[in-house]
Amino acid sequence: MTAEEATGEGMPGEAAAGDVGAGAVTVLRWLERPCRQGVTWGVPWPRGAVRPGTPFALAGGVPVQSWTTATWPDGSVKWSAHAIGPQAAPAGSYELIPGAGPAAPQEPVTVTRDGDVLRVSTGPVAWALSGTDLITSVTYGGAEIAREVRLVSLRQDTPDEDGSRVREPYTGRISRIVVEQDGPVRAVVRLEGRHVPDRGPAGDAGKDAGETLGKGLGEALGKDAGEAAGEDASWLPFTVRLYFYAGAADVRVVHSFVWDGDASRDFLAGLGLRARVVMRDALHDRHVRLAGAEGFLTEAVRGLTGLRRDPGEAVRRAQAEGRPVGEIGDPEVAGRLHLIPAWNDYTLDQGSADGFTLRKRTAPGHAWVTVPAGTRSRGYGYVGGAGGGLGFGLRDFWRLHPTRLDIRGAATDLATAVVWLWSPGAPPMDLRFWHDGMGQDTHAGQLEGLEITYEDHEPGFGDPHGVARTHELTLRACPATPPAAELAEYAALLESPGLLTVTPGRMRMAGVFGTWSPPDRSVPAAAAIEDRLDFLSDFYARQREERRWYGFWDYGDVMHAYDPDRHTWRYDVGGYAWDNSELSPDLWLWYQYLRTGRADVFRLAEAMTRHTGEVDVYHLGRWKGLGSRHNVQHWGCSCKQLRVSNAAYRRFLYYLTADERTGDLLDELAAPEETFLALDPLRKVRRDVYTPDPAALSVGLGVDWGALAAAWLTRWERHGDERARDRLLGTMAGIGALPYGFLTGEARLDLVTGRFDTTREAVDVSHLSALFGLPEICAELIDLELGVPGFERAWLDYCRLYLAPAERQAAEVGRALSGISMIQAHSRLAAYAAARTGDAELARLAWRKFFHDEGDQLNVNPLQREPGWRLTEVRGPAVLMPVTEAPFVSTNDAAQYGLAAIQNLALVGDELATT
Repeated sequence: MTAEEATGEGMPGEAAAGDVGAGAVTVLRWLERPCRQGVTWGVPWPRGAVRPGTPFALAGGVPVQSWTTATWPDGSVKWSAHAIGPQAAPAGSYELIPGAGPAAPQEPVTVTRDGDVLRVSTGPVAWALSGTDLITSVTYGGAEIAREVRLVSLRQDTPDEDGSRVREPYTGRISRIVVEQDGPVRAVVRLEGRHVPDRGPAGDAGKDAGETLGKGLGEALGKDAGEAAGEDASWLPFTVRLYFYAGAADVRVVHSFVWDGDASRDFLAGLGLRARVVMRDALHDRHVRLAGAEGFLTEAVRGLTGLRRDPGEAVRRAQAEGRPVGEIGDPEVAGRLHLIPAWNDYTLDQGSADGFTLRKRTAPGHAWVTVPAGTRSRGYGYVGGAGGGLGFGLRDFWRLHPTRLDIRGAATDLATAVVWLWSPGAPPMDLRFWHDGMGQDTHAGQLEGLEITYEDHEPGFGDPHGVARTHELTLRACPATPPAAELAEYAALLESPGLLTVTPGRMRMAGVFGTWSPPDRSVPAAAAIEDRLDFLSDFYARQREERRWYGFWDYGDVMHAYDPDRHTWRYDVGGYAWDNSELSPDLWLWYQYLRTGRADVFRLAEAMTRHTGEVDVYHLGRWKGLGSRHNVQHWGCSCKQLRVSNAAYRRFLYYLTADERTGDLLDELAAPEETFLALDPLRKVRRDVYTPDPAALSVGLGVDWGALAAAWLTRWERHGDERARDRLLGTMAGIGALPYGFLTGEARLDLVTGRFDTTREAVDVSHLSALFGLPEICAELIDLELGVPGFERAWLDYCRLYLAPAERQAAEVGRALSGISMIQAHSRLAAYAAARTGDAELARLAWRKFFHDEGDQLNVNPLQREPGWRLTEVRGPAVLMPVTEAPFVSTNDAAQYGLAAIQNLALVGDELATT
């Protein structure tokens, strides 16, 4: 993206600042490239520019469906969401016009009920939903393509350590169907349920999973398997959303499940989405396609190439291209077709991020034949023929390993395709705690553990019960076998779905997300900071690849700290391993995307938000609504806090994409204050004896209140929730009424009234208070001009005094502040106060602290000790594979450097020329 594009200047038709309202034009750009698929995206609007109920249109008559996802306090639209169907020739950009009526699609998507069946029509394809299946049948032009699309799983009783196992098949049973949108451009259907045991003929334990499923897993569910097996035998609650677009032949499937098993005895040996595909064509006109790293395995069920007798070039070419071969004129071949083996079953197993195996066989009970394969499959497949077939795939297939694609019964009348989210060919999922505690069975022992491995293991707290994972899949009804170029396009769209967005300049003009600005390299010092911001985001993208930060539970997260002696991140050292949002890398990446518009940064932030919002947070059980601090296992640390489930980290993805699953995560925090009854977040370091009291909950005014405020604000602007608004404004007023405001450190909250006790006069500052989204959310709240007495003053006092000389601190609050640390990170607080008050000396102080890290009472930022940021390549026998390292980088420091740099540039960037 050019500098002109980043600022939004000089763009034909783009609305100017202060002129973004009815009739004005907002230019939409593709995040990566134009794509021919249905797309949903979000657009921000300045306060007061777009009134509620305003329609939207796209210039040129492109049909669009629009809705509001957030409002400003005055009721005007803050964020709108929009959807278009697939375009045969997508434009390079679009113009969105508020106040104009949208064009209607020629083939609108419709949702109708027919008894117990929900029918969705996108024009070319009809989808029926009922009963146990996610999708009962799929027809294209009246011809049935597929049926019985359902979730399947395998539960195992041991982790395979002794070589014995018992596997029991389960199937997803739907308990609720909700139509969330019903067209005309986009329809969304949400299905909820649980996996229940399959007691039918296909349920024989221990058989090859692919064979078992190919024979019709779940047939017995017509008799209510949940009742037969007992409801307590069900597990793995799931939510599936199906996304349909007008004119589209595909459906996007977003599958989320919550782990509710017992890690000591429940081992998930397989989790997948299965579909039965109708096969009508002659065996030599049936085709299988499975994606490799670049192209596809391209085969017919009964091959006509490579034979001793040549059927002719036209026949061979037609089969290789997936077209009907027609009449085979050579009787030497036509009379012997029945003697050519038919390949019935195929399996592509992605066991790691570095390689997959590919096999096929003629029938169950016969040997598998290995197909020369490769490294990273793009996770897309097809089975069918001239009479139609089904495309299927999983986004981030190799990144989320172990995964698998199965095709069974391709030589029969009804083939089976399974997309495995957890491959049954891999060892079963083992979620037991990673160590035995080693003396940390007492409070004192846990604190000692913090002193050596940075982990406070508390027995029973390393429990995954309640964590979740979301996957994105696709199913496509095809009237015939797609050409190779089309299949490649489908795979590319699966891997990087299309997204429309506004420029950073237009985003900033809307006034959303607080303090940031597009890059400006006109001053050499600012250009040097921009180079370092690019260095850090590029570094983490490179580390993810080199260190293989991939896998079902791991993809999206990054590591916390580095071990230069072993040339590796501290993946096995207690609290130094997976980062779990510690010190807000999520925020840093999202702000870097907002200001640059870089697609690669968006994808980093997107993957991180998908991970941290699901895996690092509990979605049911005793810790519902809380997240886990950084650890070797994402759920391993006994510190369960709202700072990890923080709504501030999820809002970006929701508003930019209108993703309903992210909306679910935000809705889980409708009453975030209630989580403080489950667990005192400061119980490990608290000096006093404290039991959570509903009338006097101990709430830290930094890490804790920042997360509460983000949740309440988001709830208010999304749903108009008066309770959330009242608690937000009430606690803001309470902070303003405290004698020392934010410097008080902690206040007692009455859960019934939602108000703080404002009598506390202590001064207690923590270096962590402002490092989990507090500056960002306070900036947003102050920008909203909510009229809360004392709040802005309380925040500005904190910002002024944290880095002030000790004598000034003592003069204002009676003593110098202790424990002052993370100086560079807090420089943005001084910059904020400088910008709000016009204090030039404070602005210069902010830059001095940013560049020199002076006055740190605990530690000096390693990023400051390193004069030249550069990568070092490490090769040889001391490392598993060649890697690059920057030992001075930790995720704490990188995230806070990024946030401080971004906000300082936006707030006091003009001072750089004189600093």
